Amino acid sequence: MPSKSRFTRLDAFTKTVEDARVRTTSGGIVTLTSLIVIVFLIASEWADYRRIVVLPELVVDKGRSEKMEIHMNVTFPRMPCELLTLDVMDVSGEVQAGVMHGITKVRLSPAADGVQRAIESSHLELHQDEARNMDPEYCGQCYGAPAPPDAKKAGCCNTCAEVREAYASASWAFGRGEGVEQCQREHYAEHLDEQRREGCRIEGGIRVNKVVGNFHFAPGKSFSNGQMHVHDLENYFGSEEPFTFSHEIHHLRFGPQLDDAVVKRFGGRTGMAWTNHHLSPLDGTSQTTTEKPYNYMYFIKVVSTAYLPLGWESSGGNAWSGFDPAHDVPELVELGKYGRGAQGSVETHQYSVTSHKRSLAGGNDAAEGHKERLHARGGIPGVFLSYDISPMKVINREKRSKSFSGFLVGVCAVVGGTLTVAAAIDRALYAGGERIKKLGKGE
Repeated sequence: MPSKSRFTRLDAFTKTVEDARVRTTSGGIVTLTSLIVIVFLIASEWADYRRIVVLPELVVDKGRSEKMEIHMNVTFPRMPCELLTLDVMDVSGEVQAGVMHGITKVRLSPAADGVQRAIESSHLELHQDEARNMDPEYCGQCYGAPAPPDAKKAGCCNTCAEVREAYASASWAFGRGEGVEQCQREHYAEHLDEQRREGCRIEGGIRVNKVVGNFHFAPGKSFSNGQMHVHDLENYFGSEEPFTFSHEIHHLRFGPQLDDAVVKRFGGRTGMAWTNHHLSPLDGTSQTTTEKPYNYMYFIKVVSTAYLPLGWESSGGNAWSGFDPAHDVPELVELGKYGRGAQGSVETHQYSVTSHKRSLAGGNDAAEGHKERLHARGGIPGVFLSYDISPMKVINREKRSKSFSGFLVGVCAVVGGTLTVAAAIDRALYAGGERIKKLGKGE
């Protein structure tokens, strides 16, 4: 008999003779069980391969000359719409005064009536008596102010609104329009009195430069006085009505809102803050005051955030932007759609916010236990929201949890590992059965 090699006892692949194979009941049960386990684990591997995860990336925001949309829904229960003005300013020097495009002002019933309801749209027109059958040759005077460039008739002020615009361009206060023929004809003062107890809700969106800036809600028409941005506060402080800037921010977001399907898919499974609440932390904010000269300030840090769905790269999109080439020109995109790109990609923004409020009468915070904290006197009453743009950008990219080759490796591991364990169990059962038989025979 030839001598055995020293490696013989290390052979893991022992050879069997066909006649020496034994089929047992326990072996059949183990085989069926192992097949069931293999099918279950392969199905799990397939589900894991099909599972989509979101991988966040933090990069430097290299966007240039971009725009940004701000969508809002804010209620002022004790401010009439006619007195409320929305202005936008930024460090590039651009000013949007008295923004109306894309914004809807909804007049609300007086707060004293209890639950405020929206007044019918037919009541939203302030100047219903504006002369429509006016003499074509009529040219109203602007009372010493230069005629506004967008006047319906060049060089004339034919409506009360055009006279107000002319006064604003000359940095003059306007008041209630006493002695102004156009305003008397349109009953401007009477309409002001009708609205003095009403509230106002501002809803809609504005498009701004993606640079540091602010937008604010303040009383009276705005104008520039030298290098200062001021408002005509005569009708605000001159009225005996308890106007205040108590407000409720129902919704405020920068950029398009994520679809509900995206929020539902990733809100609770990835451990990330993929909810619109976290994207818009000011939603549901409410502030109340009884003082007229009161100022609310919100300081917002905006972080660009892109969402790139699975397969988006194959559509030819830019790796650092949610836009396709057709959306690179903001003026060609309808308000509300800017930021939505190819294959469902979304370019939006998250933001964090800190807030501050103070009385314009000055004083300290002794009532809150901070006598050393002093407030300056003066300023414009209103709600001011200043936004700063972060230089970093978050890209949330959809990926499959594993590649197809990884899936095949997992299948091989499942099959090989299960069969190996099953063989060991079958061998143990067979050896144990044989041992019991020998003990039963008394050997």
